[in-house]
Amino acid sequence: MNKQLYINEIQALFDDVQRSKIFEDQKMMTDAVPLFPIAEINAKYQEEKQLENFDLKKFVLYNFDFLGAKISIQREDHLPIEEHIEKLWDELTRTAYEEKGTLLKLPKPYVVPGGRFNEFFYWDSYFIMLGLQVSGRIEMMENIIENCSYLIQTVGFVPNASRTHFLSRSQPPYFSLMLDLLFETTKDKNIYIKYHDTLEKEYAFWVNGAEKLENGSSSKRVLKTINGDILNRYYDAENEPRPESYLIDIEDAENAGEEFYRNIRSACESGWDFSSRWFADGENIQTIETLNLAEVDLNCLLWHLEATLAKSSSLQNLSEKENVFKEKAENRKHMIDKYFWDSDSGIYRDYHTKKHATTSSEHIATLYPLFLGLANEKQAESVAKNIEEKFLYQGGLVTTTKKTGQQWDLPNAWAPYQWLGFKSMKNYGFDDLAEKIKNNWCANVERVYKNTGKLMEKYDALDIETVAGGGEYPNQDGFGWTNGVYLKLNQN
Repeated sequence: MNKQLYINEIQALFDDVQRSKIFEDQKMMTDAVPLFPIAEINAKYQEEKQLENFDLKKFVLYNFDFLGAKISIQREDHLPIEEHIEKLWDELTRTAYEEKGTLLKLPKPYVVPGGRFNEFFYWDSYFIMLGLQVSGRIEMMENIIENCSYLIQTVGFVPNASRTHFLSRSQPPYFSLMLDLLFETTKDKNIYIKYHDTLEKEYAFWVNGAEKLENGSSSKRVLKTINGDILNRYYDAENEPRPESYLIDIEDAENAGEEFYRNIRSACESGWDFSSRWFADGENIQTIETLNLAEVDLNCLLWHLEATLAKSSSLQNLSEKENVFKEKAENRKHMIDKYFWDSDSGIYRDYHTKKHATTSSEHIATLYPLFLGLANEKQAESVAKNIEEKFLYQGGLVTTTKKTGQQWDLPNAWAPYQWLGFKSMKNYGFDDLAEKIKNNWCANVERVYKNTGKLMEKYDALDIETVAGGGEYPNQDGFGWTNGVYLKLNQN
């Protein structure tokens, strides 16, 4: 049965399953594959749930398939870490040549993160590609790009992950950086020409609605400041509880502000779910206000997309288009300085569109202008100083300077930002600091691997005796982006 499942088609049953907590992980039910036509399951459910001895879990297990819900990596022998990762590439490889339950069809094989994440994830895939490059797995790098292109061409953007309930949001737009990575590997400029149309389509998604904006207003992923400048923000088209965290959202929504669900979902588009970065009071998820913010990381990534479109236009002698995108990129570079640079503290921050000022949150996305070469020497020096003093610990770089129990806050060190930190420091000649970032995190990864035989989704940068925690779900093992970044850092 190849019918695509949209959660709202089984809403009554889904709601009952999630509220009853028959599964420990709320993601279980979103990944379930119906074994019978949906109408038949719904009719059976309405009829059988009236029975005195009705067992909800038994009903669900009879009507849905849960195969492959979680990836567990077991090894009899404790291999050296690099060999373990080489084996993991194959174990984390999946195909989805047909629609199955909520899983979207994709034309090529792909690498999943691992643990409970058994589908294609957008920004994870870039950091996975760093490791594939080191491993010489060029074909899989090309597959990932091809899958992203297919999604952009068919649904208009790359969803957060390849499931139907993620069709309301994307993730940080790394497609243009994926092309750079493949070009770095193959030296074939035609890659930019081949995917020029895809780059344009993705760009159209992120700037959709910009032309109609009044000063001080916003629409979808774009906003216009009171000065008439266009910036971008993370956004989600839905204002409902997330199916994969359904009950958590419903419980968190009590005493929360307006559009709570959309603010929650919009933070998920950033990949940072969740962090004090999004909270008005810096502490509580109920005060989440993602929609009021323009983010430094997103605007830097869109600068890169504009610059890449200028390059792909130039390669085809489309001089008019080249000039348009060059101008857009130059303008955005100016806006990044104007709205995100905080000269008082010497870091880049997000911009609050209602307060017309930068936010108070100190976070690791301050690295993006250095990662992409947009900072001047003085700015880079200030950021490097802050990174060393406030973000770098024995076990790597933390994401924020605040401890809230949220997983994208202190003390957790996540793989993407170790690579961004290393590369940012290298770009501006802070080689000693780059080495320190690399060594601190890699030693932490090696220690946990030695003790557990696993590569984790995130690590504790402060307490290097334990495994990291905090967040909506337990730490996962696998783990795609950790594998990729570890290999790439050790190659440098």
